[in-house]
Amino acid sequence: MREGVEEKMQINSEKEAAFAGAPHRLLGAASMDRLDELESQSVFILREAFARLKRVAILWSLGKDSNVMIWLARKAFFGRVPCPVMHVDTGKKFPEMYAFRQRYAKEWQLDLLVEPCPPIETIDRTLPPAARSAARKTAGLKLALAKHGFDGLIAGIRRDEEATRAKERVFSPRGAEGLWDVRDQPPEFWNHFNASPPPGAHLRVHPILHWTESEIWAYTKREGIPIIPLYLARDGKRYRSLGDADITFPVQSNAGTIDEIIAELEATRIPERSGRAMDHESEDAFERLRKAGYL
Repeated sequence: MREGVEEKMQINSEKEAAFAGAPHRLLGAASMDRLDELESQSVFILREAFARLKRVAILWSLGKDSNVMIWLARKAFFGRVPCPVMHVDTGKKFPEMYAFRQRYAKEWQLDLLVEPCPPIETIDRTLPPAARSAARKTAGLKLALAKHGFDGLIAGIRRDEEATRAKERVFSPRGAEGLWDVRDQPPEFWNHFNASPPPGAHLRVHPILHWTESEIWAYTKREGIPIIPLYLARDGKRYRSLGDADITFPVQSNAGTIDEIIAELEATRIPERSGRAMDHESEDAFERLRKAGYL
């Protein structure tokens, strides 16, 4: 009898370790490769968010990270995203991005919400020009939250993307005004998340926070996830990060395939967001945006 109980406990321990993304050595014969571990943890986070929050939306920026996130949500819920997918639209994206949205919102059967952003004249004049332009998205997001009453927003940010984002939690509480208090965040040990938003506020949920840029591309290749052509090199340049067309610029590159992108990332020291104009303005501009609710 005792042997049967011990065997069952061992099986359960192995399952828990695998789901938490434990090192391969703990998983024995049931070990998963790295992409499987990442996928399992992200699926777990997405299901937690959907089960524990009342009204959730997935934020879709149309870029490589949020496209992976949509793909993971479709896997987590057996082929269909069970909540609205919201694009907070500045009206200044690349034409290729709008074409992508139109096509895949239909093909993936998404419940798409497109929410506008207020004009630049209404935005904080003390911000540098590119950061001020980007802040329209934060203002648009606040308006969308007030309109729809979401208590959870699922966003596709990663810790390795930018230093301020490295401080994020998977389930990140936001104040009533959408503000982020970087100094007051809940602990997250052993995949235990605080999924109770403050009264009148909401949670940002980050299911791919633990991924890297290279892993996003490796998973995109493995799964055959569609991408926007701007990510592939043309005439010696490509985009590593996509935002508004007037404040986003390409980097020098000859990587015309996903394999070549992955190889390039292994050798480069250039930051992923080097083509984002606001990242080159005042030292605290991006941190000010993040504290105010920027994604």
